Amino acid sequence: MENIKKPLPVGHSFFDEVIEGSFYYVDKTLFIRDLIDIKAKVTLCTRPRRFGKTLNQSMLKCFFEDTAPFGGKDTRALFNGLKIESAGNKYMERQGKYPVIFLSFKEGRRAEFEPSLHKLKSGISAEFRRHSYVLEKFADNGRKKSYENFCSFGDTTEDYTQSLKFLCECLEMYYGKKTVILIDEYDVPLENAWVRGFYDEMIDFIRPLLSEALKDNPYLEFSVITGCLRISRESIFTGLNNLEVMSIMSKAYSEYFGFTPLEIDAMLDYYGLTEKLNVLESWYNGYLFGNTTVYNPWSSIRVVKSWLEDINEHPDPYWANTSSNDIVHKLIFRATDDMKTELETLIEGGTISKPIHEDITFDEIENNAENLWNFLFFTGYLKKVSESVDDDGVVDVEMKIPNKELKLVFIKKIKEWFKDRVAEKNLSVFYNAILTGDVKTFQNELSALLRESISFMDSAENFYHGFMVGILSHLKGYIVKSNRESGNGRSDIVMYQVGGEKAVIFELKPAKKFHDLPTVCAKALQQIEDNNYVDYWYDEGYDDIVKYGVGFYKKRCRVEKSEE
Repeated sequence: MENIKKPLPVGHSFFDEVIEGSFYYVDKTLFIRDLIDIKAKVTLCTRPRRFGKTLNQSMLKCFFEDTAPFGGKDTRALFNGLKIESAGNKYMERQGKYPVIFLSFKEGRRAEFEPSLHKLKSGISAEFRRHSYVLEKFADNGRKKSYENFCSFGDTTEDYTQSLKFLCECLEMYYGKKTVILIDEYDVPLENAWVRGFYDEMIDFIRPLLSEALKDNPYLEFSVITGCLRISRESIFTGLNNLEVMSIMSKAYSEYFGFTPLEIDAMLDYYGLTEKLNVLESWYNGYLFGNTTVYNPWSSIRVVKSWLEDINEHPDPYWANTSSNDIVHKLIFRATDDMKTELETLIEGGTISKPIHEDITFDEIENNAENLWNFLFFTGYLKKVSESVDDDGVVDVEMKIPNKELKLVFIKKIKEWFKDRVAEKNLSVFYNAILTGDVKTFQNELSALLRESISFMDSAENFYHGFMVGILSHLKGYIVKSNRESGNGRSDIVMYQVGGEKAVIFELKPAKKFHDLPTVCAKALQQIEDNNYVDYWYDEGYDDIVKYGVGFYKKRCRVEKSEE
């Protein structure tokens, strides 16, 4: 009988769904052990999106929540055979012993402030309704009325800033125990508000909401908060001195978000895909959290699922496609010459070193390049290679692009940037030089455009080809064809007049050294002759044909011409 494998949990972010549905689960339950041992009052775990934050938060909810008021669901059974059960009774005796407030701020991402605020308040109200069994303990009509107001959106926005602390108080009245607060993706509405232009209004709501719930709250057992970024204390965690931050720089909890190499090996072995390790590694590995090597879990699961359906399926940028990548867009579209050089270094596989500060203030991100690099680093677009601390205590991190998936994100955004820049420029002098055979002006204008570009030279020929097609495609009255069949082969680029007699053939060649430019231009022109690229265009009625050999070396070029 064929051994039926567990399905992969694509689209399932909640722990009980994964376990009860018998999905493949990478066991992260020792996160609970470390959380109990470290005994932090408030823990903020920051990781890139889709690195298992929601799954872990729902796991904590299933472990700690007393489910008696909800029908007494046996959540202990969810942990049968998992690592936390083997860790000992010291930990398992805490299972199912606390009231839990569980909130996700993911839905607070809307185009305007009021709809975003409404979604946050709606989530809080839903949690009040989930715990509405506490009302049976209320003899005090005022308290009952306040609770019912929160259930039905009856309170003001200012009242909502006190809501979580009030709910903790109500839960302690019912259970006689302090409450565990779990908040997932706390920074989503803040990042959204920053992008949309209502950051100050959102801060004014979230700051007192969290401060009241987490600072000097006598009804709080402990809290775990997750997000992509550590928003600075000054902007949101004012006065919260009991906050333990576990970022991607921290050694604690480093193995609990994302997949370790051993976990990847085990998953590939389970599904009989061990021969795919090198491919998976090049595409989705590359992160370093603390001292732990980490794979992107979302993309790893997705690609394994695709291979189970078709072993020859090519990897896709799954993680990159789940977001708008706004911050990469901002970096590239605002890039100075120095930043362009650094981007080129990264795309070519090199590293850059930047001072790192873990407190992010959104309204300062665009003030300087270092803030943008910090944002890219902490949100998973760049990885740590090494770190050092200078005499002033400033941490410098050597960083690079983690893998092929993220490299594609940068290249895509660079192409979008270049397309927009070309659309904005007046290229009439450039086009006129090409059409009239003015080689000197053609070369000078092309050189100027190259200097403005952001290149990725690890595939130089493809870069220059795309670069030229992008520039030429804006000339009205002409059609640009790339690698068109003609003569005895394919010319790199042909530009021909619609309904006219003019055609221009371009053959492009990269040079290994600057002084090789004349040689590669000559070879390009000779290739046009040897392969009879012009024959097709003569047959099509084009009598005015210009042939260009174009050589490239980094951001310099040479143009030579022959005519028929």
